[in-house]
Amino acid sequence: MKLFTTAGLVGGLFAATMLSGAALAQDAPSGEPIKVGILHSLSGTMAISETTLKDVMEMLIADQNEKGGLLGRPLEAVVVDPASDWPRFAEQARQLLAEDQVDAVFGAWTSVSRKSVLPVFEELNGILFYPVQYEGEESSRNIFYTGAAPNQQAIPAVDYLAEEEGVERWVLAGTDYVYPRTTNRILETYLKEELGVAEEDILINYTPFGHSDWQSIVSEIQTFGSSGKRTAVVSTINGDANVPFYRELANQGVSAEDIPVIAFSVGEEELAGIDTGPLVGHLAAWNYFMSVDTDENLDFIDKWHAFIGDEDRVTNDPMEAHYIGFNMWVKAVEKAGTTDTDAVIDAMIGVSVPNLTGGFSAMMPNHHITKPVLIGEIQDDGQFETVWETPGTVVAQEWSPYLEGSRDLIADWRAPLSCGNFNVVTGQCGGQGAEAAEEAPAEEAAN
Repeated sequence: MKLFTTAGLVGGLFAATMLSGAALAQDAPSGEPIKVGILHSLSGTMAISETTLKDVMEMLIADQNEKGGLLGRPLEAVVVDPASDWPRFAEQARQLLAEDQVDAVFGAWTSVSRKSVLPVFEELNGILFYPVQYEGEESSRNIFYTGAAPNQQAIPAVDYLAEEEGVERWVLAGTDYVYPRTTNRILETYLKEELGVAEEDILINYTPFGHSDWQSIVSEIQTFGSSGKRTAVVSTINGDANVPFYRELANQGVSAEDIPVIAFSVGEEELAGIDTGPLVGHLAAWNYFMSVDTDENLDFIDKWHAFIGDEDRVTNDPMEAHYIGFNMWVKAVEKAGTTDTDAVIDAMIGVSVPNLTGGFSAMMPNHHITKPVLIGEIQDDGQFETVWETPGTVVAQEWSPYLEGSRDLIADWRAPLSCGNFNVVTGQCGGQGAEAAEEAPAEEAAN
């Protein structure tokens, strides 16, 4: 497994972070509010996931105001509802930046929503914090990616299955859109080149959003796994299709002991309110679980329950990503002494803040953050028991070394390079790696 830790960088940044935190004003904030845009779907198909992220952003803003605001001024949330409609994401991003004059925006979930707003943020020179794991193959000066890149979730997951579970045959099952297709292209190459897996030991399957009839697919998985070689399913299945998928596994007697499933899009929020009995023992790979036993996480959960007024509400990985991104933005504004976009973007690189798993996450020059990787086993109460984790944080690979057109690219937004896709072979800025993320149907993209 190829991990790149940042203990030195984080440790070096720790003192500056603490000094900055000590300078927080304790007096009541006053003056013109600093506006923070919240761009999450509160209606439509993505509301089930994104509404919680709107809620946690409002909690973080309220908490910061209780600490004295930012630069002595109060923070004001400006909430819009793009209603799970991708063009509407672009329209409302433009409204937030051009009309509401917000200083930063926290939002988007699906890749297609992020790609819809990216040109708007670049045209109007805004700042977006994107909190969900994604396929990589992108780096924008105006976007800070606080979710996981494939090497911070997918690749460690297959390494775990190979090294700890002895898996030799692989089912790459995903919903048919850009995130699973790009991630599985990375994984297929990784399995062959790094783990020596033969072509015949990899089965790839895609299904539409909301797929419900899993009988024949589960039968195929069962047959594929009956060769005598240990088999696992690496799932990029998204949304409510997961429920009938796991149910059909149980119906056909396929247990986690027989063929374990490791998922990248099933978390506490998705498990809440459903029968987790058929899922017990299966796995998920994330960078945070609600069950993490740290003082920072327990404090976060207490604040969340107090703010939302419901002790049963769970926390999840994208919420932690917003927690990290918001605190990084606060530190960068304090470091810059202004909310000016260019000054804050420049100040962001190198900022380090505590995450909820007991360490620190740092913003790197590629505008992605360092994260630990956790493998969790689903329990019957809908929570995860961590069974494996990286010894330190992992630096995100925005461009994959396992995709043609991508492996020679790097992103570094520091002067003098200031480029999101610099080709180290040609010495030119403006490589072609973005092609890897453009091949799937954009209208179906999610995560």
